[in-house]
Amino acid sequence: MYSKIIVAVDVAAIEKAERIVPRAVQLRREGGKILLVGVVEDLPGYVLAEVPASISLDARRDAEAKLDELRKRHGLDAELEVRQGAPARELLAAAAEHKADLIILASHRPDLSNYFLGATADRVVRHAQCSVLVDR
Repeated sequence: MYSKIIVAVDVAAIEKAERIVPRAVQLRREGGKILLVGVVEDLPGYVLAEVPASISLDARRDAEAKLDELRKRHGLDAELEVRQGAPARELLAAAAEHKADLIILASHRPDLSNYFLGATADRVVRHAQCSVLVDR
């Protein structure tokens, strides 16, 4: 059982989070905490010039709303955090900052460039300082 669990939520694929949230609840130690983490990726500079300035703020608000909806749907007493940047880097940073002892994330079906795991899952598994559970 784990005391502090980071649940990585891809808000663009919320159906994957629907599968991993119950696992976090099962693995949480009594009195333990769950933190739902969504990451809004940075847009390349050449794209930023072509989109409204508020797009990043809108993406963060949308992510927060989806995380809150997920939390309510599962009746969780979980903390929410939306971070901005590269997903693997931000998930690892969140785990370190919150002293997590488990990261749970879903992986997509890989292609030849990342045959066994998705790119984000692969990086998290390789660099995490705590246990990682990958749902496929």
